[in-house]
Amino acid sequence: MEKREDCGTEALQERALCVRRDIAGMPGALHDGYLFSAVSSVDLLVWLYGRVLRVHPESPLDEGRDRFVLSRVAAAPALYATLAEYGFFPREELWEYRRLGGMLQSAPEFRHAPGIDVSCGVRGIGLGLALGLALALRDAASEARVVCLLGADELASGPVYETLTLAAEAVLPGLILIVESDGADADATRALSAVGRCEAVRADGHDVEALNEAWSELTAEDRGKGMRVLLARTVRGRGLPHGSDELMDDEGPLDRQAADVLISGIRRELR
Repeated sequence: MEKREDCGTEALQERALCVRRDIAGMPGALHDGYLFSAVSSVDLLVWLYGRVLRVHPESPLDEGRDRFVLSRVAAAPALYATLAEYGFFPREELWEYRRLGGMLQSAPEFRHAPGIDVSCGVRGIGLGLALGLALALRDAASEARVVCLLGADELASGPVYETLTLAAEAVLPGLILIVESDGADADATRALSAVGRCEAVRADGHDVEALNEAWSELTAEDRGKGMRVLLARTVRGRGLPHGSDELMDDEGPLDRQAADVLISGIRRELR
């Protein structure tokens, strides 16, 4: 599958603003405790779908498409809003997020929503699914790539470490792991360094040009064989209005008053 025309940097930044605004309008995202974690992934997802992944909204199940696996389930609202922004389904579906009978639930479900390639709702399982996909595509002689987004905290789980080891040994150039870290990535670096033949490249997860450079380095043909990892530094709550930190209560849901204050602030800053 040929990739559609790349989006320029300014266009990606504008899309990221729209995605954040849409997430703020999803009642379920405000009340399920995922809001502040989800928005940190927005720039990464908008960049992936606008610049990297070979996918087309009009043919979401094309066999030649790249596959994306969201292991970091807290970013599900950001993935849904990104897919809607790129035209995989109407934006109106976002307002039904987590509602009974709605297309979009807390964890992505394959074939339930266009653009979702893998059902994934258990922490630490995403990389295993991505590895299985990559092996199947290799056996089918497909040139499609598999990109998996994890949180740095997932690297500490046993299943992820074991899968990393298997993936590195399998030598699958089409499998690329993106690990989202808050910058204090000593644990993530230690976990990756413990895996033989695991090559990591760091980048600012909110900087399109830095991500482009890291991706080019990571996927260069002359790069050594091994597990390819992009370690992306992101900031929780990035893009929300100033003063939002006062509303952050770990991962808990916002009460109605706090949610109203936050929505009003986002609309003022992003309109």
